[in-house]
Amino acid sequence: MPTTMSVRFWGVRGSIPCPGPNTVRYGGNTSCVEVRCGDHRLVFDAGSGLRMLGLELAEEAEPTDIDLFLSHCHIDHLIGLPFFVPAFMTGNRLRLWAGNLKAAGGVQETVRKLMSYPLFPIELEAAHGKVEFTDFEPGDILTPRPGIKVTTAALNHPGGAIGYRVEFGGRAMAYITDTELSADEIDPALVELARDASIVIIDTTYTDEELPEHVGWGHSSWQQAVRLANEAGVGKLYLFHHDPEHDDDEMDRIAAAAAKARPGTVVAREGLSIEI
Repeated sequence: MPTTMSVRFWGVRGSIPCPGPNTVRYGGNTSCVEVRCGDHRLVFDAGSGLRMLGLELAEEAEPTDIDLFLSHCHIDHLIGLPFFVPAFMTGNRLRLWAGNLKAAGGVQETVRKLMSYPLFPIELEAAHGKVEFTDFEPGDILTPRPGIKVTTAALNHPGGAIGYRVEFGGRAMAYITDTELSADEIDPALVELARDASIVIIDTTYTDEELPEHVGWGHSSWQQAVRLANEAGVGKLYLFHHDPEHDDDEMDRIAAAAAKARPGTVVAREGLSIEI
C-alpha cells in the first residue's frame, strides 16, 4: 500500500453555511476535511462540505469505505451527514467516531436524533450502506486502519470537542477545531498534539481585535494559532473555521497579515488540496 498522505478541504466555514457572491473565493460550506492515508480515506467533521465530497465519491466505481471523525456535534459540524449520498448506497461502509458524546447517549443516538421527525424526513435506517458507530474518551489513541495512528485530545469549547493528530508513513498532521485558546498560556496538550506536525489545521474564527466580544464562545484568533504553531514547531499552519461575517476581502487581509507574522501560513479555502 502506498504511504502517501494528502489533505483536501471541502468546507472551511464555522457556525453556519454562508454561500453567496462575497464568499466565492474561500467558500461558504462548513467544516469538512478529507485526509488520504495511502488507500484509506479519513474525513474530519460532517459540515455542509461533506455533501460535495459525497457527490464526488458516489461517481467512483469502487465502493466507499470511510472513517469519519467528529470534533463535536454542533449543527454546523453535522449538518452534511444526512445528505452524504454514499451512506445511502448499498455496498458502502461508513464508520463514525466521536469522543465527547457518551453523556448524551453516544454518537449513534445523536445521529438518530438529527435524522428523525420533525427535524428530518427520513430516519437512520434509510442508510443502505453499512454504518458503524464508535465512542471514545478524550486522550484515547485510535488505530482505525493498519499503519494509521490517531491521537485525540479534549478542546476548550462549549459542550466539549475533540482535536486529532494523524500519523501515517512517517508524516503527521493535526486537526484542531473548535477551541478557545488561552490568552495567558498555551495548553501543553495542544502543543503535543501539534508537535512537529507537517501541517496543522486550526480554528481561527476571529482576530485578536474581535476576541473580547466573543469570550466563552469557544473559538480562537489567527494570532493565537501562530503562537501555538511556533511553540509546537509546526511545519505549515492552515487557518480554518472562518467567521461567516468575514467576506473574501476580509479573508485576503487576514491571509496577508498571517503570512507576514508567520511565513507560509495559509488561509484554508474550499477545494484546496495538499500533499504532505
